[in-house]
Amino acid sequence: MTGGVSREALVAARGRLNTLVDSTGVDATSLADDLAQVTALLDREVSLRRVLTDPSQPGEAKAELVGRLLGGQISGEAVDLVSGMVRARWSTSRDLVDAMEELADTADLIAAEGAGTLDSVEDELFRFGRIIAGAPELRATLSGKDSGEALRSARTGLVERLLGGRVAPTTQRLIARLVLRPRGRSLEAGLESLSRLAAERRNRSVAVVVSAVPLSDGQKSRLAGALGRIYGRDIQLNLDVDPSVLGGISVRIGDEVIHGTVADRLDEVRRRMAG
Repeated sequence: MTGGVSREALVAARGRLNTLVDSTGVDATSLADDLAQVTALLDREVSLRRVLTDPSQPGEAKAELVGRLLGGQISGEAVDLVSGMVRARWSTSRDLVDAMEELADTADLIAAEGAGTLDSVEDELFRFGRIIAGAPELRATLSGKDSGEALRSARTGLVERLLGGRVAPTTQRLIARLVLRPRGRSLEAGLESLSRLAAERRNRSVAVVVSAVPLSDGQKSRLAGALGRIYGRDIQLNLDVDPSVLGGISVRIGDEVIHGTVADRLDEVRRRMAG
């Protein structure tokens, strides 16, 4: 989000989504599909999203336009949710599209939460991200810029072959949507964003921990406890083993990195010697 105005609008939209699902029993998966459809429309139609975020236009007029365009195309609940979003103010038109996409992903995660698979989805997203990071050819195949219909179908088929029956349905849906509509992001960045969103759904943060050897259960428990005390909230550890770090661990939470590896210390010595 590019500004405080958009962040406030997103927070309000998240609240309306939660209220809608909790109070009406709407099918969260279907709602996710509807919101993803609107995201694709707004991403494609630049002039439309500019009209819907024009601060000089009354919010009610923009909501009426949404009703005329989308009524009968998506569910009434989705129309109401989108109408509420366009009534709000956004710093840029792009922020509205980003928020719409986040709500679509969140709706799928709510469905996973209801099915009791949210933990699995979070872990599977992280693991697939590590697979992609270590497989340049696969990453290139799934991330190519060509968006022709034949290639889109091929990518959908590849995701099905890779993940079908091996991961939770929500995981496959989220990854397939990301592959088909990356919206300018790398596949790794998109997967990391989805993993973070899943963690936030459970009111905790994700720490990506890289160590030279696997951590014991006791070490993982102590590290999670220490990080929880530092950040004042529960911390989910996503663990990766990389022998090249030589020893110690490296922890990344959001944009903050805590270095504690032998390789990091050697790099620091080299930098000082070079200086």
